[in-house]
Amino acid sequence: MPETLTLVDPLFSIVTFIILLLLLRKFAWGPMMNMMQEREEKIADDIDTAENNRLESEKYLEQQKLEVDRAREEAQSIIESAKKTGEQQGREIVEQSRRESEQVKENALAQIQNEKEQAIAELREQVSTLSVMIATKIIEKELDEAEQEKLIEEYLQEAGGNL
Repeated sequence: MPETLTLVDPLFSIVTFIILLLLLRKFAWGPMMNMMQEREEKIADDIDTAENNRLESEKYLEQQKLEVDRAREEAQSIIESAKKTGEQQGREIVEQSRRESEQVKENALAQIQNEKEQAIAELREQVSTLSVMIATKIIEKELDEAEQEKLIEEYLQEAGGNL
């Protein structure tokens, strides 16, 4: 019997070890592997999510840069347009002022010309009235030539004072 015991002992240890391995595999190794696989999948998902978030952040940052550049260009365009509009309005104001001053000048010259013509017409009227008065006086008086010249001089001096 001693020989059987020696054979049973290692056989028993091997069978016990195999049963223990099967039990560990079923109750410990399987759930532990499932837990490890779930953890691995969660970490992989977290890495994928982080990568996607990083890519979206980079894309968003690039879009923001483009928007800022577009806003700068639009602001520059608005500034240039405002400058051009201001310059154009300035030129139009200067041109309109020039036209208005020309019109005022023309009106003033026309008014001066009218007043000059009126003054000449009045002067002619006064001269003709004086001429008639002189002729009447000359006809009324039969004077010699010296007296007539003296009379004409007097009337011309009177006419010069009335002008």
